[in-house]
Amino acid sequence: MSNFTLHTLDSAPPASRPLLEGSRKAYGMVPNLHAVMAESPEHLDAYQKLHEIFQHTSLSAAERNVVWLTINVEHRCHYCVPAHTAIAKSQGLDAASIAALREGRALPDARLEALRQFTLKLVRQRGEVAPEDVEQFLAAGFTRRNVLDILVGLAQKVMSNYVNHLAATPLDAPFATFAWSAPQGAGA
Repeated sequence: MSNFTLHTLDSAPPASRPLLEGSRKAYGMVPNLHAVMAESPEHLDAYQKLHEIFQHTSLSAAERNVVWLTINVEHRCHYCVPAHTAIAKSQGLDAASIAALREGRALPDARLEALRQFTLKLVRQRGEVAPEDVEQFLAAGFTRRNVLDILVGLAQKVMSNYVNHLAATPLDAPFATFAWSAPQGAGA
């Protein structure tokens, strides 16, 4: 792995400093992911904006967490799976669903499982899903808007998951209790 700097408010490029300050205010700390991303103010800014936008999509909190964790597990992200486990738990996703997502297993809720399966198809097939896959997703109670909103979360997770692979981003202490390694056969 390449050596990437975990920037602080003092070491970050000037354009990244207000973004890191915003992270500190929002999370009570500068997450190591943001500290690495700060090397490129544009990358950190884009990531933070996508995160904010995804929060306002047509997907519920539970659905957003399913999308995030599904992608993080599929991408085998050692940092984002624990971080999003903490987020999912804090946003009320049930323990059985969180465990299933972390293990790449089917979800107990059929609608959320349809979301997980469709998200996996989008990731694995790089968006080239068959019309019948879209129709099956719609038949589970989702909309075409939901289809497009998943892509916002996917764009956000590509940015963070790939950074974490490149930088071997160290896990933050608040997420250590949710440390994770990919189960056998999970992910690409």
